Amino acid sequence: MTLDVIVFASHPDDAEISMGGTFAKLIHNKLKVGIIDFTKGELSTRGTPKTRQIEAKKAGAILKAAVRENLNIPDGGIIRNKTNLLKIIKVIRKYKPKIVFAPYVNDRHPDHIDTSILVKEAVFSSGLTKIKTLYKNIRQEAYRPKKIFYYMQTYTFEPSFIVDISGYNEIKMEAVKSYSTQFFDSKSKEPQTFISRPEFINYIESRALFYGFQIGKQYGEPFYSEEMIELNLVALIKE
Repeated sequence: MTLDVIVFASHPDDAEISMGGTFAKLIHNKLKVGIIDFTKGELSTRGTPKTRQIEAKKAGAILKAAVRENLNIPDGGIIRNKTNLLKIIKVIRKYKPKIVFAPYVNDRHPDHIDTSILVKEAVFSSGLTKIKTLYKNIRQEAYRPKKIFYYMQTYTFEPSFIVDISGYNEIKMEAVKSYSTQFFDSKSKEPQTFISRPEFINYIESRALFYGFQIGKQYGEPFYSEEMIELNLVALIKE
């Protein structure tokens, strides 16, 4: 199977929180989109690796992800080494996505930073023929995606573009709330975390409203590109 888009995420729930609406919109437009989680989130204060995997499966089903895989890299140990780099390269060569999404490089969580840097390196390196990888004991062909875009997590940035997710924010929030162990639950006796406060879900919704307003839409999700993006001015005028 080939994919049109791969979203790389440090932990289960990162993809949903950051770009769940964009994900749902791409799927609605009949594109094949997959999520590759680096870790099982086993260091999370709330929940367990098992509950997080159950939640991730549920969220993936809500978003209708074509693929959801886990690279089984240790949570808190996303080290920028050859072993982890090759894991990502193998996935890229296996699914041959046209576009790759990764966390923005500046963030409060070190795992998000390391994931961003690793994915950027892997996107480039996967196109190098002298880097050899095997899938099912067969040598993989070199392949490089067309673009890599970065999604927003905790720290903000000036977006290169904003995707209109009006009509898809409800699906996004349903997927986000699948991670019931991670977010606010008045009945939960587990310790409070940065994202388990009731304000966090409000923050995610408010951010979508804010970026939607910037483009004259109801909801939006911001992205950053290190490269210039062409604008089809004729198509824009004819809309």
